[in-house]
Amino acid sequence: MSKIMPFELAPGVKIGPGLPLVIIAGPCVIESAAVCRQVAAHMKTVCAELGLPYIFKASFDKANRTSVQSFRGQGLEDGLATLAAIGQEFQVPLLTDIHAPEQAAAAAAVVDVLQIPAFLCRQTDLLLAAAATGKPVNIKKGQFLAPEDMKQAVEKVRGAGNKRVLVTERGTSFGYHNLVVDMRSLLVMAETSACPVIFDATHAVQTPGGQGTTSGGRREFVFPLARAAVAVGIHGLFLEVHPDPDKALSDGPNSLPLKEVQRVLRKIKEIHETVQSG
Repeated sequence: MSKIMPFELAPGVKIGPGLPLVIIAGPCVIESAAVCRQVAAHMKTVCAELGLPYIFKASFDKANRTSVQSFRGQGLEDGLATLAAIGQEFQVPLLTDIHAPEQAAAAAAVVDVLQIPAFLCRQTDLLLAAAATGKPVNIKKGQFLAPEDMKQAVEKVRGAGNKRVLVTERGTSFGYHNLVVDMRSLLVMAETSACPVIFDATHAVQTPGGQGTTSGGRREFVFPLARAAVAVGIHGLFLEVHPDPDKALSDGPNSLPLKEVQRVLRKIKEIHETVQSG
């Protein structure tokens, strides 16, 4: 098996084999500074109690919403200002996604990790722009790709001189309005891409466009899938969390309520440590 080399995602946060499971969690989109503050405070406390490295995530713009009427976020300038304030107040690393090459430098000036959305994972110019910032790049696997195909996306970033690359599994299209997770893909991506693997347990239970003008989701399956992925052997877990998912402005049906986070992560940590000790 190709050797995966650990690296620093952010100051004080390393990812890779033999290291604690990295938790990347936050609301889908920046709805308001208040929601971000509530999530960041809760997640930081829970992760600190469990000894898990934590990175706050939120999108300044969701450019792939089902309907043109859907809430997209605060936009680049205001959204990055909100993220910067969260990072400064709570002293947590930050992750956000970019949708166009011209967003890369501005986002990299604020956040610690740049994320490439699944539906853009083959966009060469976007990958190269992210790579050029020197920040770690998390590439989400497209719902339309085989896991071994992610090697080509990873090599675009590495070929540009950036060796700090992650890949994330978020499910594969299975018919209409449905996703399925092939747990083998986690091992295949680790082998073929030779970089740390993240599992997105919340987007994996999404039903894209399943509610007509919005996507649906089955959040009751977040915990079972997360347990399975950790048991297979991953290096980080991605979660969309919200104080009140039923009132979230984006991805509420697949988001994990904040009140469930501690229970979920406590068990996840136990499984991860068991896998590492085996």
